[in-house]
Amino acid sequence: MKLFRTTAALALLAAPAFAADPELTVFDWAGFEEPVIFQGYIDKNGDSPTFAFYGDDDEAYQKLASGFKADIAHPCSQMVSKYRDAGLIEPWDTSKIPAFADIDPKFLNSPIFKDDGGVWYIPTDWGATAVAYNTENVPAEDVATLQVFTNPAYQGRTSLPDSADDVWALAYLATGVTDWTKVTDEQFKTAADWLREAHKNVSAYWADPAEMSQLMASGAVDVAWSWNDGPTLLKQEDYPVGFQREAKEGSSDFFCGFVNLKDGPGKEDKAYDFINAWLTPEGARGLLDTIGYGLTVPKAMASITPQELVDAGLGPINAPVLSQTPNDPAQREKQLAEFEKIKAGF
Repeated sequence: MKLFRTTAALALLAAPAFAADPELTVFDWAGFEEPVIFQGYIDKNGDSPTFAFYGDDDEAYQKLASGFKADIAHPCSQMVSKYRDAGLIEPWDTSKIPAFADIDPKFLNSPIFKDDGGVWYIPTDWGATAVAYNTENVPAEDVATLQVFTNPAYQGRTSLPDSADDVWALAYLATGVTDWTKVTDEQFKTAADWLREAHKNVSAYWADPAEMSQLMASGAVDVAWSWNDGPTLLKQEDYPVGFQREAKEGSSDFFCGFVNLKDGPGKEDKAYDFINAWLTPEGARGLLDTIGYGLTVPKAMASITPQELVDAGLGPINAPVLSQTPNDPAQREKQLAEFEKIKAGF
């Protein structure tokens, strides 16, 4: 059962690594160690890479900045500038990645990812963040607006991600901002005030989709700001869960990918074997079936039907979208600090 699979993945967060091939260490989100996503690597090298796990992007960065050694890591797009500024990564040699030319150009449309110094980021996977809700307990009209998170009727019945990027995406959308690269001080304050109101309804901040799924499945919460994989897994377990991406204020999307860490302890060629295994039709199918995300290579996604994307919460929508693309690092640090205050009740 996939819900139990993610529960097992959550337990792995306490472990330093999932040991296999010692010549490649991948620092990744729990759950991405599923072999069907990178079967080509196993076919060539005889085993999975060694995986080490983290729970959120800031945790991963702090661990690597403190000296933890791995060969590649899997940050989401808004983190790449921090890795570059800290000198933790080096460019990829895209001549060793045949499918690089097939990556949808919109995922590389930033000098943070690609400049005269080289290609610093290989975007691989994308998903959506929106309102997950118990369809038996929550009327559809309540989740037609993001103000459901401040609705007094849901006090103690909501959950938000323990992720500054995702909660600020929500707060900006809820207060009328759809582009977080152009936020004024007044818009920041308005969003922060809204987030403080939303905090009053929060039962728990979830750390990963397994925890969010458990909170909803147990009946502890009825409404959550969620990535699309959690509701997908719950639907497969016959839980009455909806995923509202078309609230009048909109929803969010994100994409993640791999960086090449400097001075990795493993073999560089195996890092390329791993990336090449991801960027295939087999990788696209494995990613959708196990995690619920899309691959950044349209050609590799050709066998996936439009209905499968809709079922995974990735279909087209008619609502505003805040894309979690790179924003100003100083603004992001300001948001992170304010989020910590809000969680602490200040």
